[in-house]
Amino acid sequence: MLSDVSFVVEPGETIALVGPTGAGKTTIVNLISRFYDIEDGVISVDGYDLTKISIESLRRQMGVMTQDNFIFHGTVRENILYGKLDATDEEMIAAAKAVNAHEFIMKMEKGYDTELKEHGAGLSIGQRQLIAFARTMISMPKILILDEATSSIDTRTEVLVQDAFEELMKGRTSFIVAHRLSTIKNADQILVMKAGNIIERGTHEELLAQGGFYKQLYESQFAKA
Repeated sequence: MLSDVSFVVEPGETIALVGPTGAGKTTIVNLISRFYDIEDGVISVDGYDLTKISIESLRRQMGVMTQDNFIFHGTVRENILYGKLDATDEEMIAAAKAVNAHEFIMKMEKGYDTELKEHGAGLSIGQRQLIAFARTMISMPKILILDEATSSIDTRTEVLVQDAFEELMKGRTSFIVAHRLSTIKNADQILVMKAGNIIERGTHEELLAQGGFYKQLYESQFAKA
C-alpha cells in the first residue's frame, strides 16, 4: 500500500523507481496506466485527472513494456505491427532499425515474414525483447512505462539492448522500474521506495552523495570486492 506518495514529472523526463521487492514501484506504474484506479488522491496528466480520461484514450498515449512481453504465433511483421495496425512497411522498418532489431530480423529465413512460434520459442531473450521494443516504438507513445523490462536479460545481452532502450525513451516521458541500477543512472529523477513510501529522491549523483539507502543498493551491485 502506498502512503503519502507525491511527485511531479515534467514532459520528456525519465523517472526511475527503485527499491526492494514490495516497496510499491509496480503499484505506482499500474496506477499511472490505470490497470487499477486510486482509492484516494489524484493523478493528473497535463492537468487532467486521470480518472476523467477514457481508458482507450489513455492507452493510445502510453506504451508499457514488462520483462515478459508476449510474442504470439505469427510473422515478425504481425508481431511488430500489433503496436500500430495501420503502420506502413516503412514505419515498421524504421521502428525496427531504431531499436537495433532490423539487422537480426533480416538474417532470419524470411526476414519480416518469418513465422514465429508462440512465446517466441526459438528466439533468444534479447531478440524477443528487441521485437517487443520495436512493437512499442512503432506505436509512438507519449508516455513510456518500462517495468523490469531488462531484468530477464543477461548482462552481456543487456549491453546490446541498452541503445534500443535509450532510443525508445528519447523525447518521451518515461517511467522505469528497475532492479539493475545500471539502466537508470541517467534518469532525470530517481525515486527510492521502501514500504510504500518515497524515502529518497534525486539524480544518481545526488543520491550517492547523500550516502543513504540508494547508495547501499548501488554499492551492493557495483562495489568492487
